[in-house]
Amino acid sequence: MTSATSLFSTVETDLRVLTDNLKNLVGAHHPILYAAAEHLFGAGGKRLRPAIVFLISRATMPGQDITARHRRLAEITEMIHTASLVHDDVVDESEVRRGVPTVHSSFGNRIAVLAGDFLFAQSSWHLANLDNLEVVKLLSKVIMDMAEGEIQQGLNRFDTSLSIEAYLDKSYYKTASLIANSAKAAGVLSDVPSSMAENLYNYGRHIGLAFQIVDDIFDFTGSLEALGKPAGSDLKSGNLTAPVLFALKENPILEGLIEREFAHEGDLDHAIALILESNGMERSRELAAHHAQSAIACLSDLPPSESHQALTEMADYVLSRLH
Repeated sequence: MTSATSLFSTVETDLRVLTDNLKNLVGAHHPILYAAAEHLFGAGGKRLRPAIVFLISRATMPGQDITARHRRLAEITEMIHTASLVHDDVVDESEVRRGVPTVHSSFGNRIAVLAGDFLFAQSSWHLANLDNLEVVKLLSKVIMDMAEGEIQQGLNRFDTSLSIEAYLDKSYYKTASLIANSAKAAGVLSDVPSSMAENLYNYGRHIGLAFQIVDDIFDFTGSLEALGKPAGSDLKSGNLTAPVLFALKENPILEGLIEREFAHEGDLDHAIALILESNGMERSRELAAHHAQSAIACLSDLPPSESHQALTEMADYVLSRLH
């Protein structure tokens, strides 16, 4: 089974420098924001998104070092991701993330909203200073997509008629858009041909969707310690994910429990049991595996390198989180 440590070994130094730079970029003149930044960037996240940017940057610059613009792109990517998490936690009223208190539970909603806004603003400023219009367009679209995904999720709460296609669209907006567009942007900064840039975009899209589907499976199978939040949290809040949508096709009782929003005692536990007993988990695993394999196919025109190999193994890593 591939681990994050071994997978990212070729960009380990890049990621260490990134963490130090992020703390300095965010909090240099704002003590409370610096405290929030330390809290966020020291929370032990996997740094999956900037790692993919670094790996693609190195894979598309064989025999050369990556540029300062590649490094800044990785920082911008992690800033956008972190800003979205801060705001999501406020909206979802989440008390913990990755097993540590969220920004709003530590500093209050006002600081959390401002910290998220500040991160988005900082990322936009640094993005503009890359002086590459195509990259600006790609990453600006991500911020729009994230808002669209959050709106869709809010509008579709407890909607048992939601289709798998609509779920995947929402998952793209909320998760895969950032990975896809930052992957393509790394290629653009390396001046790769447009066909390769498009393949890098599709690699990120498929990896992002696989990652989200696995996360949604993990919401039912993971421990409190591993999840950093109670199992079934998404379902309780009305966010219907792949395992739920597949299970709904098998069991009409589940539909009734969801539509009454788990109003009766024991409803949520009953719903979780029905989902775990259904084929929804297996069908979700198959869907995640499909996207992981599709991602690998998008790397065929990259030259052989350690970074290329790590990008290929990323698919195995994403799926291995299920075991």
